[in-house]
Amino acid sequence: MQTLALIEEALQYGFMQRALIVGVLIAVSSSMLGIFLVLKKYSMIGDGLAHVSFATVAIALLLGASPLLVSIPIVVVASLLIMTLNERASVHGDAAIGLVSSFSVALGVMISSVAGGFNVDLFSYLFGSILAIRSTDVWFSAGLTLVVVLAVVLYYNELFATTHDEAFASVIGIRTKFINHLIAVLTSITIVLGIRVVGTMLISSMIVFPTVTALMVSRSFKTTVVLSTFIAVISVIVGVLGSYVMDFPSGASIVMVNAIWFVVLFTVRQLRS
Repeated sequence: MQTLALIEEALQYGFMQRALIVGVLIAVSSSMLGIFLVLKKYSMIGDGLAHVSFATVAIALLLGASPLLVSIPIVVVASLLIMTLNERASVHGDAAIGLVSSFSVALGVMISSVAGGFNVDLFSYLFGSILAIRSTDVWFSAGLTLVVVLAVVLYYNELFATTHDEAFASVIGIRTKFINHLIAVLTSITIVLGIRVVGTMLISSMIVFPTVTALMVSRSFKTTVVLSTFIAVISVIVGVLGSYVMDFPSGASIVMVNAIWFVVLFTVRQLRS
C-alpha cells in the first residue's frame, strides 16, 4: 500500500509527468529505430552519437546556449559523417563510430576543462535527470515520435529491404543511401532528446535492449517492432516510477528494467528449446 501511495504521490508532480511522457515517447522512437540499427549491425551508433552529444552539451554550457538547439544539428551532422565514412572512406560501421565518438569525448573533456570542470548540469546530462526535463522537451519528443512512426509506416518496405539486403534493395531501385541517412538523422535526434531521461552513458541501451530482447522470441519483423516498442515503454514507466519509490537514478532504473526483460525472455527461450 505504501508503494501505491508513493506512485500516486509521484504522479502529482509536474516533473514526473513530463519524465513519463518524454520517456515513453523516446522509448517508442528508439525501439522502432532500434530494429533497423541492430539488424544492420549499427547498434553501437547510439553509443557513438551519445558521446558526440556529450561534447555538444559541453559546448552549449560553455557558451551559455540551449543544449538542445546546439546538440541536434551537430549530432545530425555527426551521424551523416559516420555514414559517409562507411560509404566512401571504406571505414566500416563500428570503426567509423569509434573514430567519431572517441574524438567527441576528448573534445568534451577538453571543453569541460576550459570551463572549469564537470559542473552539475553536465553531470546530469551524463547520467540523466528527470528534473532537467522541460515542457519544450515534451513537444520536441512528441514531434519526433510522430515523424519516426510516419517514416516507418511510409517507408516500411524500403526499410525492410535495405535492412536485410542492401545490395539487392539498391538493384531493385530503392534509394538505400536516402534510407540509411533517414535512419541516421532520426536516430541522432532521438539520442539528443533521450539523454535528458537516461543520460549520454545509457541512451544506447534504449536502442539495443528492447530490440535484442524482442528478437529472441518474435518470429516476424513486424512482431519484433511491436514487441520491442512494448518492452521499451513498460521499461520506462516502471523505471521512472520505480526510481521515485526506491530513490534510485531514473536512467539506471530504466536500463535495469530492460535488463530484467532480457534475462526473463532469454530464460523462457532456453527452457522452450
